Amino acid sequence: MYLTSETVETLVEQFSKLPTVGRKTAQRLAAYVLKMPREDVVQLAEALVAVKDRVMACTICFNVTDNDPCPICASAKRDRAVICVVEEPNDVLALERTGEYRGLYHVLGGVISPLDGIGPDDLKIRELVARVAGSAGGDGLSEDADEPVTEVILAMNPNVEGDTTAYYIGQLLGALGAQVTRIARGLPIGGDLEYADEATLSRALEGRAGM
Repeated sequence: MYLTSETVETLVEQFSKLPTVGRKTAQRLAAYVLKMPREDVVQLAEALVAVKDRVMACTICFNVTDNDPCPICASAKRDRAVICVVEEPNDVLALERTGEYRGLYHVLGGVISPLDGIGPDDLKIRELVARVAGSAGGDGLSEDADEPVTEVILAMNPNVEGDTTAYYIGQLLGALGAQVTRIARGLPIGGDLEYADEATLSRALEGRAGM
């Protein structure tokens, strides 16, 4: 038996399926939707449907896109000799916001995690090796441009799964001639040494640079 509207309860149940959204948050969202103008609700519904109908994975880098190839892969202004490997599409957005990176990307779609049943074959690792080696059989060229891939930057998260994935990819790419690097890890800007854990301090010391 529904204590309020059955329709509202259905909406609450759907919101509750979203990650990090508990029932109370879902109820607040449903209440907000009830107060929204109908045209805004229609636009929200259309946006949700459009995400499923129009968004695809770029066949080169596997980032989410409305057009294939994605704008980054299609851009003539990007440095096609460098590929930055990330776990998820949101990582691409984070790196692009810095305005510092001008190369290409490769989205793995996750990390190696045996406990979760995710192995190398479940990720876009084979496709990454093909991009670096070249589709014509190990000529060191990128699939999407006639320019050698000289550096592969591994931008995995600094945890056990990220380290495992980075090590696995590094071993595969080591024989292909491209330089394999990994983003530095250490103290955040504004952080205090006394509050940093031992692992973070160790990484900061290992990644120290000249002044």
